[in-house]
Amino acid sequence: MIELDRTGPLRVALVSDTHGALDHRIAELVAGCDIAVHGGDIGDMSVLAALQPRGGRVLAVCGNNDRPRLRSAEERTFLCDLPDVLQIALPGGMLVAIHGHQFPAAGRHEQLRRRFPDARGIVYGHSHELVVDRQRQPWVLNPGAAGRIRTHGGPACLILTAAESRWTLVVQRFALVPKRRRRSPKEQDKAALSA
Repeated sequence: MIELDRTGPLRVALVSDTHGALDHRIAELVAGCDIAVHGGDIGDMSVLAALQPRGGRVLAVCGNNDRPRLRSAEERTFLCDLPDVLQIALPGGMLVAIHGHQFPAAGRHEQLRRRFPDARGIVYGHSHELVVDRQRQPWVLNPGAAGRIRTHGGPACLILTAAESRWTLVVQRFALVPKRRRRSPKEQDKAALSA
């Protein structure tokens, strides 16, 4: 269990499934939080370096694509050290982080609740789909994809405010940024002539 040296409300950025690219708008939101929790499929160390919460603490779990194959020696060491599960003591209860690929999609929320019955909230990734299931405790939360891959409508994250008396959640989804179409050499020549 990770104990944080903090009393009073805590703003926690919940992100996942960056696959090597963190949307800059999400990075800006994280800067206003006390800590950041990444639900796996990070991609590379630069993503965690780009997460800069004001409290400076970034916690992350290993996703199914965070395996050390074909990586630099430094990244292999880093990835091998990532846990599969984190239990974080927050004001008002425990938050569990797990990537979620360990459970089949059908019935995943029930399986997570059975595995972590003492948690107040469980954050997971893997599906890239933004999900907020607060029907009962523990809450089961998927912040969606915070990068560019399979964002299902745009990069997203969750901002959890954890206080002793209550937890609140803000859903953040951003519009997709259209990809720039590369000009063909013929189009480039035509543009150069008209300039």
